[in-house]
Amino acid sequence: MTALMIQGTGSDVGKSLLVAGLCRAARLRGLSVAPFKPQNMSNNAAVTADGGEIGRAQALQARAAGLEPLTDMNPVLLKPETDVGAQVIVQGKRIGTLKARDYFAAKKTLIAPVLESYGRLRAAHDLVIVEGAGSPAEVNLRASDIANMGFARAADVPVVLAGDIDRGGVIAQLVGTASVIDPEDRAMIAGFIVNKFRGDPRLFDDGYRFIEERTGWRGFGVVPFFPEASRLPAEDALDLSSPARGGAVTVAWLAFSRVANFDDLDPLKQEPGLTVVMVRPGQPIPAEARLVILPGTKSTRGDLAFLRAQGWDIDLKAHHRRGGHVLGICGGYQMLGRSVADPEGIEGAAGETEGLGLLDVATVMTPDKRLTRTAARHEATGLGLEGYEIHIGRTEGADCARPFARIDGRPEGAISADGQVTGSYLHGMFTDDAFRAAFLAGLGAEASGSGYGTEVERVLDALAAHLERHLDIDALFALAR
Repeated sequence: MTALMIQGTGSDVGKSLLVAGLCRAARLRGLSVAPFKPQNMSNNAAVTADGGEIGRAQALQARAAGLEPLTDMNPVLLKPETDVGAQVIVQGKRIGTLKARDYFAAKKTLIAPVLESYGRLRAAHDLVIVEGAGSPAEVNLRASDIANMGFARAADVPVVLAGDIDRGGVIAQLVGTASVIDPEDRAMIAGFIVNKFRGDPRLFDDGYRFIEERTGWRGFGVVPFFPEASRLPAEDALDLSSPARGGAVTVAWLAFSRVANFDDLDPLKQEPGLTVVMVRPGQPIPAEARLVILPGTKSTRGDLAFLRAQGWDIDLKAHHRRGGHVLGICGGYQMLGRSVADPEGIEGAAGETEGLGLLDVATVMTPDKRLTRTAARHEATGLGLEGYEIHIGRTEGADCARPFARIDGRPEGAISADGQVTGSYLHGMFTDDAFRAAFLAGLGAEASGSGYGTEVERVLDALAAHLERHLDIDALFALAR
């Protein structure tokens, strides 16, 4: 047993969740297992134990496997900054920002670090479960592919193809993929999974047999929709789109065009005393919101312009006048100040943008990127909390004299003189149960008292049991070579 790869017929077919569940199932069987994704595109990143960054989905998969996240688990990470360009992270470190055309030209050089990282994981574990990206049916991208069949062929890893029946057309998804890919790529596919079925799976028996007959692949099972997936850290901002509860206190967060590390909202979403609302472009900030959160972003100045285009700057000032609270995290913190300057053009065109002026601070972008796990102490309550920092830029000003927290005795973040506006670079603060309860009490909301981390572990166990019931996992793991 060495490795198995889960590819998908498209994006968002459930590959990440399947890999997380299979990692937990393998761990519960006593196997040493690790997740691996050759290339990911996401602004939702995690700081690793070895001081780099990987996609947040791979960090969850590592947790499912009982491991600390490592950069080898996601050696190439693309973090979109504009519609045509992305920051490129290789083995945890930023190597620069490339336009899409330039990245495709550079991809041929990235298979070496991808295979190097995979080799280290394979040598250290009984089983590596690999996640593809997008779809192998994107044959126009095949020549430079490192995420799907390009990797599978180079590393000789068998593939199982997952289709999403919930979005419709799963027969065409699977049979169509078989018909358009190269015969040698097709030979790498050992079977398929039908994912996200709602209702009685037996109703799909005829369709299942049709796929087997038309493709020559064996089916490994039909996986019913897993509702508790919403209680796991979100990989996509759309996963946070609906109100989590009908709680008395409304928390609104702004869906920036380049929103990043939005899993900061996950613990709040699970609190029954809150209604967490995603404010989409073109929508006003709800007048009933007691707290408005400006989350992280991959383009602070770009999303400041985006914020103003939605009229949210006017809504925020009205919210503040009504006595409402505002929390800015990372890029959201930078926006709250007087100005954001990028003299070297790190995130885009060089220049300076006027901030929202809700905090007396100013930010200057710098080339150095801070990547660290952080233990802090909340200034107002004295409570310890753990989080992580993943940002460029230095923020200074008079309101920093009222810090949000202290890290090794030094001040972190800023609070306005009226106490209504808070900014911090600390991601992940709400995963700490005691701090979350104290923070919510300050908003007049009562925390549930349930442990967020304990709940994540429970759901991962439930996910593994769900897959054990509906997939032939013995046969899946037997494929690994």
